[in-house]
Amino acid sequence: MSDWQPSAMRPPRIGPLGWALAILRGLALAMVTYGGLLVLLLLRLVERPLCGLSRPFTPWVTQFVCRSGLFIMGFSYRRRGVPMREQGAIVANHAGWLDIFSLNAADRVYFVSKDEVARWPGIGILARATGTLFIARRSTEARRQQEMMEMRLRAGHRLLFFPEGTSTDTIRVLPFKTSLFQAFYSHGLDRVMFIQPVTVVYHAPPGRDPRCYGWWGEMSFASHLLAVLATVRQGGVEVIFHPPVPVDGFADRKQLALYCERVIRTAHPLVDALPG
Repeated sequence: MSDWQPSAMRPPRIGPLGWALAILRGLALAMVTYGGLLVLLLLRLVERPLCGLSRPFTPWVTQFVCRSGLFIMGFSYRRRGVPMREQGAIVANHAGWLDIFSLNAADRVYFVSKDEVARWPGIGILARATGTLFIARRSTEARRQQEMMEMRLRAGHRLLFFPEGTSTDTIRVLPFKTSLFQAFYSHGLDRVMFIQPVTVVYHAPPGRDPRCYGWWGEMSFASHLLAVLATVRQGGVEVIFHPPVPVDGFADRKQLALYCERVIRTAHPLVDALPG
């Protein structure tokens, strides 16, 4: 467990220009997002009966929408490193809802998320349509969920999950929880699977709180989205792909989780080192 106690951050004052930007960007973002959703759902009508669990076409729609979304919001964007070609999964640090755009823009992936996200207004339908794998926090569901993860991995889906278990203020990486790593050590998956650590870095605009893109604690989604859309001079997003590693190169899930945590934290230029 982390001993991090998140401190509050004062929301920025939004002026007339900020409100105008928020309205224009919000409308454009909604049009691209839900227009893309419509295209994706139409493609799935053909893709699903022909390809089953495999999704050879629709992830390209998701990637286009997320790249467009970052552009609409005004972010500069940089990807370093190369997404792996091997079969496996991606693990990354977690700052908040912006990670959906940042990571989907970098690679065609499927998120692993807590099951309550499926019920969130607006966001839930997007998550379900794009193939998000929902995980319940009930121990009685553990075996079934592991089977679902194995099925998706064997189908060639590149699952992406956040081992911190919560979003942060963007300037730290919390200790990784190891439970989801167990799926890679069952039924021979460890002999064929690779894990790729990815560091996501948010650079705040000059003069702004370096935590301004983090979404944590009791922050509401609507107010945080508004603050981002109203930012006149936006900052940047940097996504760093580290070399993938074979799962069977580590004795167990704890060693694998610790390795990924260290790689991601070491590469983060803004991170606060935590004790231990």
